[in-house]
Amino acid sequence: SSGINAEWPLRPGEPLTLICRCEVDAVTTSANGEEKYMNIKALNEWDLKGGASEWRQKLDTQRGDILTTEMKNNKCKLAKWTVSSILAGSDLLKFGYVTRSMPRSSGESIGHSILGTQEFIPKQFAAQISLDMNNAWGILRVIVDRCMQLKDGKYVLYKEPGKGILRIYKVPLNTFEEDNDDSDEEEEGK
Repeated sequence: SSGINAEWPLRPGEPLTLICRCEVDAVTTSANGEEKYMNIKALNEWDLKGGASEWRQKLDTQRGDILTTEMKNNKCKLAKWTVSSILAGSDLLKFGYVTRSMPRSSGESIGHSILGTQEFIPKQFAAQISLDMNNAWGILRVIVDRCMQLKDGKYVLYKEPGKGILRIYKVPLNTFEEDNDDSDEEEEGK
């Protein structure tokens, strides 16, 4: 993976800008010689029975059904990958359909096989999974609006484990800063 710095206005017409480091997994060349950025992700087959791979039999003839099932069961993961690809400015989003090569009775596998791949244009795939980028920005806008109302200082944004609750705590300005004098003394004493 390689990183690309990207920049967006948080709200069009307002001076607040978001700068983010985004990942691109590969660069490929199109038939006309143009470079295309690509994100590559693996969809892993989950086999509850530990038997033969269902994807091995169905992928060539029922790829759309398999992808639809993945969309239903892993909508958040696919949305995250799609948003990441759009933010990075990737031209392509490629999914690999991956299954265990030789499942063992213990549930472990010896290796994995890529049964096939499928490419999408990220914005088109976003439409296919009903992903609206305005909604994707919504949560961030709410958090930023709340932070903009706070007095100057240093804060910690904390998500309650297992709950949909975000809390903002004010902390002393020197929190999370290392004191070089103390760390030097600790190293010398070892």
